[in-house]
Amino acid sequence: MLFLKENLAGRFTVGIALLLCGVGMALAEGETLFSNWAVSVAPGPAEGQLWVYSRGEVNQGVALLPLTLDGSGKIKVGKSQVEPVDNEFAAVHYQTYADKLAERRRFPMETAGNLGVVLPMYGLDEEDHFLEPRGFFSLREAGATPTPLDVPSSVESIEDPMDYAVTGFAYRESKKVLYVARGRLGLVEYEISKGAGNPQISQKLLDKKTHQWEKLSSGSTVDFSKYLDVFDLELNPETGDLWVATPQGLWIQPTSGDAVSASKALEKERVTGVWIGGSPLQAVVETSSLNKGVLTGGLWRKELGSKDDFKKVVFLDSAGTAQKKDIYDNADYTVTGVAFMGDKAYVGVWVAGGSVSGYLLLDSKGVRTHGKGVEYTDPWLNGFETGVTDRDAIITSITKFPLNAKTMGLAVATDGNGISVSADSGKTWTPVLNRAKLGGNLGSVRMVPSVIVAGGESLVSYKVGKDSKITIEVFSYDMRRVRKIVSGAPRLADESRSTNAKEDFWDGFDDAGRPCTMGIYYVRVKDNHGHVGWGKVMSLGGGR
Repeated sequence: MLFLKENLAGRFTVGIALLLCGVGMALAEGETLFSNWAVSVAPGPAEGQLWVYSRGEVNQGVALLPLTLDGSGKIKVGKSQVEPVDNEFAAVHYQTYADKLAERRRFPMETAGNLGVVLPMYGLDEEDHFLEPRGFFSLREAGATPTPLDVPSSVESIEDPMDYAVTGFAYRESKKVLYVARGRLGLVEYEISKGAGNPQISQKLLDKKTHQWEKLSSGSTVDFSKYLDVFDLELNPETGDLWVATPQGLWIQPTSGDAVSASKALEKERVTGVWIGGSPLQAVVETSSLNKGVLTGGLWRKELGSKDDFKKVVFLDSAGTAQKKDIYDNADYTVTGVAFMGDKAYVGVWVAGGSVSGYLLLDSKGVRTHGKGVEYTDPWLNGFETGVTDRDAIITSITKFPLNAKTMGLAVATDGNGISVSADSGKTWTPVLNRAKLGGNLGSVRMVPSVIVAGGESLVSYKVGKDSKITIEVFSYDMRRVRKIVSGAPRLADESRSTNAKEDFWDGFDDAGRPCTMGIYYVRVKDNHGHVGWGKVMSLGGGR
């Protein structure tokens, strides 16, 4: 179900695309994830539950994963509940991976009381790219609520529609209000105190000079240069104050009165993200600006009980010596999310425009090198080299969530390897992937994804009933062997998948290192017990 409204500018504003067939219907049981291209993770509505938004080649959707911790400390995945998202919309905009603006490179996903979980929503523009902001998705276990967000006629003065995309959420349970950051259009207060089906919506702009909020009406003419963009929002859990990230510093909106500056040190900074949590309570802030094509940024921290102002985060080497270079700016990091665990903050980051990603482990003294890694690998970055994922995939989101009454879990979403979950503060990780039911003893072989370009990765998914030695080969349509992936490689019996994700994938190249031409290819998996399984993958060619 979709709500459309034409505004004076001639644009259609779209509220929420209902993710369910009808209000009141429960999510259906299905596969673990919609796709291994996981975008966002957020705590579910109960202990041991995790929301995951993922998108694939032909579909996308949201899954509610039930996770348990058994007596041996292993994480188990139960039957998930999944619901598709209409392919005319997406929770990720078309330019996310190429966009250099930090606030646009995140995938905000917030658990918001009776609204369930909320995500941004983008529609297709005239060139069929997801670059039209359309409000936000809202999904609950038993139904969804329409959330129309008006766009005023004066929006014509804003050249780039993405300048008013949703880039952040904050939810105040006591007042049943969801705050939505909308860039040039300020913020939206979406109140559901009278019920999720009867929202009270107020759009506000923050005046640059008076620091007062002014209501924005859909029919008014607005000089947006008088107001501050709103990039991100966060609630202080102790005071209830709303923290607001803007191009001119970080602001605090108390429960009453005008907004006040949160930091002298940040007053001239373009603040793109703010996160609050931990014990003792601390705030982590990201600054990022683009000047003449050059991206500059910083990571800042403040303990909220201290009188000290925000200071840039210190990067410490293996001997505990502070680095003179601003490592954060030097690496062109962008924050993808922050998970607070006690006095530590797990700060998800990736390199702007690149494929390097992971998380920084931040404590009161700074970010410490983990002392592992290879050449060209950032020694402060926890990722593939430190076991966070079992394949070298971009980490797109990070969150904490209660696995049970005694254990706080960590989860990361990855672009291509599903999610990874930890029950021991990041020491060990369990990957969770989209897994169609696989027959034992190579009864079925599944290629994930089933379409690649040369230089990509298609995982060979299979299961063996007992420990085996595996050989994997790729054949062209005329059954000419083009690649041997592994030969006699030991693989263990497993309840769900015996694949070694670090080795059992095809990258679209032949044995000579040449990209295979476009076409259908067959993948044969054999064990040393006489079992044979076949999979199928399409290569679009290309490559180096």
